[in-house]
Amino acid sequence: MPRFTVLQDASQFDTMVAMNSTEHSTGMDLPASPIQNLSVVNLRNAGEVALQEFFEENPLYFLSTHGIPAQAGEAHEEIYSELPAGWAFNHKYVFGYEDSNGKLAGMGNVVSDLLAKGVWHVGTFIVATDRHGTGDAQALYASVEEWCRHCGARWMRLGVVAGNARAEAFWERSGYVQVARREGIVMGQRTNAIRVMAKPLRGQPISEYYSLVERDRPAPTSAV
Repeated sequence: MPRFTVLQDASQFDTMVAMNSTEHSTGMDLPASPIQNLSVVNLRNAGEVALQEFFEENPLYFLSTHGIPAQAGEAHEEIYSELPAGWAFNHKYVFGYEDSNGKLAGMGNVVSDLLAKGVWHVGTFIVATDRHGTGDAQALYASVEEWCRHCGARWMRLGVVAGNARAEAFWERSGYVQVARREGIVMGQRTNAIRVMAKPLRGQPISEYYSLVERDRPAPTSAV
């Protein structure tokens, strides 16, 4: 699954400033859970220990993208790390799906109005491995997307590691298309290529996305 930090290739940062404080909130502070017995919790409120435990008990994402299991401090970085200097954004949400025993069954990290108003970025979305194949990931993601739309999103955006076939297929089935590709991104013990993907939420053409997000526009083709 994607994680925001994979897109922090400093050489391509846009010269933009944050539009608002990271403490700003919208009318719907967190997405609803569509699954019975799973409640949504704000992991920015003392959720670090539970998130670290979740990462360690569900190592598939880290093995697939970093080549190693989650390391100590991974949850702290997920919750509290700053976005790259100069990247415009509104708010960073980090939330979890907690079961009736108080354990996390999934988590998400979403940044609103990243790089342009109306572009919401899925930094991380992980569902517990024992729930794979149950339809839970699809249901949870659909609720996240609907929440984003309700809060004003026009475009969804994310980055997925090229070659992580399960994640690529999930996002393609969810309606995302590739809009850019970045090479040489170091993650843990691996150096990855990242497919930047986007999805329109109101039927807009991809040209609108490129008009909003200069960073992801294709390089101009040289005349022959």
